[in-house]
Amino acid sequence: MTDPSQHGPAAAMVVPAFYVKQRITVMVNRYEIRAVAPDGSEGHLLAFAEQKRMKLKEEIIFFADESKSRPVFSFKARQRLDVHAEHDVYDEQGRVLGTFSKQFGASLLRSTWNLSAPGLNAVGKERRPVIAILRRIWDFIPYIGDVWVPFVFHFDFVDDVSGQVVLVSERQKAIRDRYTVTVPDPRLDFRVAASMAVALDALQSR
Repeated sequence: MTDPSQHGPAAAMVVPAFYVKQRITVMVNRYEIRAVAPDGSEGHLLAFAEQKRMKLKEEIIFFADESKSRPVFSFKARQRLDVHAEHDVYDEQGRVLGTFSKQFGASLLRSTWNLSAPGLNAVGKERRPVIAILRRIWDFIPYIGDVWVPFVFHFDFVDDVSGQVVLVSERQKAIRDRYTVTVPDPRLDFRVAASMAVALDALQSR
């Protein structure tokens, strides 16, 4: 755990830990962002998101609840169908909170992402290079690559300047994707952290 006194001003919305759960349907992937209860179990719903497939320009909108009556934040790609695309995270009023993008070259062997927010720039990588390679081999096996991946993989995001961890996403052993996300750096707004955590699942194969 990092010392909060070492960081700059805290973000407007700080959530130190949360869960991300995926639900798959025919045309839409749904994500639940849930708080961590005092006993470590899943708490109340923080946000609900949907990813519509077959879109030329990736965009995911997060709502206050499953009624989808109030969008509270979102992220959207700047370019169409581009593996290098920069994604901007927007608040409820359409203001940019942060950005993230995938490093295509580095990701050929080990998925690597850039993450930026006010006061910080971080790089996130798959924690275990061997698992990264095994996942890629799995994807190339005919009739197998499209089914559930049996490898549990984690991402660690580290600040470029301080070397401190700012975001960790750990995939749980479950049939459907489920992640535990911790945010030890208070400069990272919850909406940016949640967007990055969902993107690690939704955009991982791009």
